[in-house]
Amino acid sequence: MSARGNRFTAKTTVTQFCSDTCAKRAYKQRKRNEKIEVAIKEETEKALYNPDIAQKEFLTVEETCQLINASRWTIYRLIKKGELKAGKLGRSTRIPRAAINELFKLTEA
Repeated sequence: MSARGNRFTAKTTVTQFCSDTCAKRAYKQRKRNEKIEVAIKEETEKALYNPDIAQKEFLTVEETCQLINASRWTIYRLIKKGELKAGKLGRSTRIPRAAINELFKLTEA
């Protein structure tokens, strides 16, 4: 169906849209989708594993998220349930590396 509700019949094999208006709408939608894909790609590149994390003894919640590939809320939930030991340093939460290793030893058993 076209924008006006009429049935569209292509006159050639390469015709994709019923009018210039429909072609412009499709172009804008395609450009929007490209921007979204670029934004998603940039976001995933930011979240790539940081090798400095492997050297630290105490990690922030964000670093722990990157290390075990979990969300912030999952980390906070584990801390609240007592499955992951953590301490507060001022306003920030620090998680010892040993606590993360212990968490995965518990899940293996």
